[in-house]
Amino acid sequence: MSHIAVERNRRRQMNEHLKVLRSLTPCFYIKRGDQASIIGGVIDFIKELHLVVQSLESKKKRKSLSPSPGPSPRPLQLMTPPPDSPFGFENTKELGGACCNSSVADVEARISGSNVILRTISRRIPGQVVKIITILEKLSFEVLHLNISSMEDTVLYSFVIKIGLECQISVDELALEVQQSFSSNTGYINGV
Repeated sequence: MSHIAVERNRRRQMNEHLKVLRSLTPCFYIKRGDQASIIGGVIDFIKELHLVVQSLESKKKRKSLSPSPGPSPRPLQLMTPPPDSPFGFENTKELGGACCNSSVADVEARISGSNVILRTISRRIPGQVVKIITILEKLSFEVLHLNISSMEDTVLYSFVIKIGLECQISVDELALEVQQSFSSNTGYINGV
């Protein structure tokens, strides 16, 4: 086979594989149709899937360690994810990010340009997404995009939110505010 035919075959295979990747990835992960955007979107999608798997594994582990029917409460903690975190927030603090995890929900927030990426993972709680949106709006954030992924009784909310001019809250405080919306039905920090 000539070099031209080999190269043409390689490009054809690459384009077929990219089409398959694009078809397997939700459309909002892929911003443009070029190869770099498709691969970048697939990477982001896989990171979110890894987060769901990690959460389900930790939930399974908590269930096996807990003799009681419900999860045992653990104190609220602000923390940075481990360096090998599949979530993609390897240097969360350095990138302007925060984590706030509890037995009820894990909340992670990071600054991305003029927006904030907010992700929560928890068991399915009716009305929880409305609570989160209400908190975001009261804190002068505007929800630009919301993705909801669920598996059995676990749900992952991924928000892209625009930082409003009146916003006077840090990502640490934001993560804590959203975390508290999972654990109580009344009053949050700052009277939200």
